[in-house]
Amino acid sequence: MTTAVHGELDVAAVAALFADPTRARILAALTDGRALPASVLADESGVAASTASEHLGRLVDGGLLTVERSGRHRYFRLADDRVAAAIESLATLAPQLPVRSLRASTRAAALRRARTCYDHLAGRLGVAVTESLIRQAALERTDGRADNERADGDRLASPVSVHPYRLGPAAGAVFGDLGVDVAALEVPSHRRPVLRFCVDWSEQRHHLAGALGAAMLTRMRDADWVRSLPAPRAVELTAVGRARLGEILGVADPRDQDC
Repeated sequence: MTTAVHGELDVAAVAALFADPTRARILAALTDGRALPASVLADESGVAASTASEHLGRLVDGGLLTVERSGRHRYFRLADDRVAAAIESLATLAPQLPVRSLRASTRAAALRRARTCYDHLAGRLGVAVTESLIRQAALERTDGRADNERADGDRLASPVSVHPYRLGPAAGAVFGDLGVDVAALEVPSHRRPVLRFCVDWSEQRHHLAGALGAAMLTRMRDADWVRSLPAPRAVELTAVGRARLGEILGVADPRDQDC
């Protein structure tokens, strides 16, 4: 029996897929967990349909995207949350593009205030919600801290491999008030971890991810507490969301904190 011999990981091959500006824009457009057709991705990346198709093929072949057919259209999505995490990590190393217009400045500010990170909430709002969940005893840390500051050794803008959190004694009540059934996420057949956390790239603190983070964002969308903005991934609180999150968690609208 022949044993396969594995060499070094080919980081350059994956990095090359991120290195093209058009492919980077396509990946960024999909980091909120949506599946989008090629025509929409061409529009969002500012290229012709034929050019987008070529780049999409490379991203699928490279394992960063998956594709499924629905009728006459093919829909593309990120292969998994590791791709979104890689994009978040690269964001901490990437130089900021010069802001040449009020529109560009507004878009950058909106992403820092509140955005999606794959299928959960991030940015200043996501970090504030996580901090409040700790304060309300819906979450608690197991390392003696009482906040959501990143721990020593946490990689910037990455999922936390071993997180120091568990559900707190008030989890059922607080998440119930938010309209999220925690018990339904804890059944053995549920394949996704209930609790996961990421280091937020713009705030450098933990925000809630995993099945619970995804359920929170889904609930907030369904209840019209947050709505998407034109900038990819950017979201904002609605008047209803502002009132409800303020009432339940004491979370302020991140727009109120702008200078």
